[in-house]
Amino acid sequence: MQSSRIGPRLWGPWHHPVYFSRSFSRTPEPNSARMSALLSEYEQLPPRPVPLKTLRAFANPPTAQSVLESASYVLSELPRRLVQRVRALDGLPFIVGMNPFVMRTHKLYHSSFERLATYPEVKSLEENDAFARELENLVEMHANDIPTIAKGFQECSRYLSPERVSAFLDLSIHGRIAVRLIAEQHIALSRAVRERAAGRVDPTKSTSEIGVVSPSCSPAEMVRMCAAFVNELCEATLGAAPPLKIDGIADTTFAYVPVHVEYILTEILKNSYRATVEHHHRLGKRSMQNLPPVTVTIAPPASPDYSESENGPTTLSTSVSTTPVPSYLTIRVRDEGGGVPPTNLSRIFSYAFTTAGRLAQVGEDEGGPYAAQHIGGAAAMGSSSGAGDGNVFGEIAGRGLQTGMGTIAGLGYGLPMAQLYAKYFGGSLQLISLYGHGADVFIKLRCLDQDADVVI
Repeated sequence: MQSSRIGPRLWGPWHHPVYFSRSFSRTPEPNSARMSALLSEYEQLPPRPVPLKTLRAFANPPTAQSVLESASYVLSELPRRLVQRVRALDGLPFIVGMNPFVMRTHKLYHSSFERLATYPEVKSLEENDAFARELENLVEMHANDIPTIAKGFQECSRYLSPERVSAFLDLSIHGRIAVRLIAEQHIALSRAVRERAAGRVDPTKSTSEIGVVSPSCSPAEMVRMCAAFVNELCEATLGAAPPLKIDGIADTTFAYVPVHVEYILTEILKNSYRATVEHHHRLGKRSMQNLPPVTVTIAPPASPDYSESENGPTTLSTSVSTTPVPSYLTIRVRDEGGGVPPTNLSRIFSYAFTTAGRLAQVGEDEGGPYAAQHIGGAAAMGSSSGAGDGNVFGEIAGRGLQTGMGTIAGLGYGLPMAQLYAKYFGGSLQLISLYGHGADVFIKLRCLDQDADVVI
């Protein structure tokens, strides 16, 4: 007897009885027997956490042998991580999995897994060049994964609890950061090997500068760059922008992933700029000429040579422990934008997928400036690459100004994602609100020196 199930193309999917069962888990699209076996095989292989310094060691120095070893690791590791995302998407309720945005993401992850899991062994530099181009294409294909699936979850919010959405997105974003770091590190290494083979080596450039980690990342320079863009966006959409003030130790540098810093700073500055302008307007001040500044204070990395005790600094003895003591750079972003209403304070780091509809109806002022988070630094999740020529503003530059800061609000993943980025290597991001006056955001980032014992 044939099944009586009617496909969604012949009958509106909202009529099918399976859509009313929230416990139904979505079955993947039919695969060949080989692909099904491949998925099952990799599902049994857990990801292998790799120290960041091990990845960076492939570039010290960048040679034909080291790049081939790196390619072997990437081909072995990335399918292990991608299959987890495929299975996580498989396990979503049927009605959520049939959402076009979620379905698009699922197919993309499945395709990427299949491509890498079946990719032939890389045995020569020519083959590695082709593999590096393949990785670049995959990175570009996944440029908008998080905004896409966030939109899908927004449309399906009635079928997923906020707790499940948060858990799913936390794992997805965390896994995605790792995949991009591994892929882009190999892309950068491949580029360095090609340049050496062509004799285009910069004698002043250290091998530690190859890859996604910059050993001399300048937070002040990044603040100026991010603020310049946010200033332009703010003036175009709100008619004014507050001045920027940088104090502290502005000439300090530290080792970190630049695109991560750019993402975090763009999100925080965007909220501070908007909050300042709107709070100034709410106070009834017609002139926007004397807006209070957004002040960014930079504290240099704490010395790893001592720790703080109740009696003050205490020198660490190498005979007690040889474990490297992590050091952290701290950035404080202070604004006079009125702070966060107490009713919203507990939710500002949550994925607020239903905010946009309500704000469009009742007006954004009711929720306060932090209730509606915009596209902003989400471009860091897009086409920008720590190993490429892009920058964090790739996505916004194309449509941010014409759309406007207010009307593109609603996905609400900006601040929670910024916090995830800060926490990825053991840092933190905290917001302290002085309601009625302003807010301070403290960003603590761990220095990724060569001996940093962080894992991906």
